[in-house]
Amino acid sequence: MVVVIPRLLRGSLGAICTQAAPLRSTPSAFRYLTRSSVMKSKRRPDHLERTADVVRQEIFLHIQTTEGLIHQPEGVHGLGNKGSSPVTSVVSAAKVCGVASESPSVKRLRLLVADKDFSFKAGQWVDFFIPGVSVVGGFSICSSPRLLEQERMIELAVKHANHPPALWIHNQCTLDSEVAVRVGGEFFFDPQPTDASRSLVLIAGGVGINPLLSILRHAADLLRERASKGQGYEMGTVRLLYSAKDTSELLFKKNILDLVNEFPEKIACSLHVTKQTTQITADLRPYITEGRITQKEIRDHISKETLFYICGPPPMTDFFSKELESSRVPREHICFEKWW
Repeated sequence: MVVVIPRLLRGSLGAICTQAAPLRSTPSAFRYLTRSSVMKSKRRPDHLERTADVVRQEIFLHIQTTEGLIHQPEGVHGLGNKGSSPVTSVVSAAKVCGVASESPSVKRLRLLVADKDFSFKAGQWVDFFIPGVSVVGGFSICSSPRLLEQERMIELAVKHANHPPALWIHNQCTLDSEVAVRVGGEFFFDPQPTDASRSLVLIAGGVGINPLLSILRHAADLLRERASKGQGYEMGTVRLLYSAKDTSELLFKKNILDLVNEFPEKIACSLHVTKQTTQITADLRPYITEGRITQKEIRDHISKETLFYICGPPPMTDFFSKELESSRVPREHICFEKWW
């Protein structure tokens, strides 16, 4: 069954990247969206309000008429005027098939999305619809597009908060819970095979690691593809600068270090802790810096081939994006996303 909901307005709030291209139009399916699940939170602006201008995954049908080919959204009856292209977005059913604690404050979910028309680009997020919960969540995907292609799985990591979707994930979500998801966002890395080689600097604060881990994993997939097939996109170097309160809140440490060790000449990381009170373990010590990410660290990696992706609290993203602009990095090479 396909349920179609009206398109949300285009634009951006919280995600800015002048290189971002329009999403590909692909169909999806949805089972559990109810009227109550799109109601707005009365306590604070919810995710749908904050991202009302951001592009979502969309669907068109190509309909041949006597006047030529026009676009018509699936589920919408009656044709628009010649040359018009009404658009709708759809939502895909998903089932929880894995729940684990990534840190004392973060739960990691693995979702099965059987709808084969559901797709995303590394760095994007999903609208997260929960049956019986009136507020819609918004969570970045932290897995790579390759995992979805191969296993129909996506992964999310959600920090505990007094926000209904986060509370549900931490307190009520279980294996086989059924939800629905819709892809959105203009913050992504999606190079095509013939694009110019680029290096990346990924700057993360707290749970802002999520979309950047997706990008890092995608970069690793591109490196593997190039190594095994001798073709595909030529990935430059990738450096991750990641800051959290302490090592217990540095998410995905093992995954990150495994990629550094797999590609020592291509992937590097610098992990920062700002309020460490316990001894740092020997395996982490070579990668840990106590203190915040500095302007010098960022400036040391500026080049004309480098793209900068920043995700974290608004003050952090504002600071580093302005610092890069003042260092004459072209605006089109700076992508940032703020999570509130």
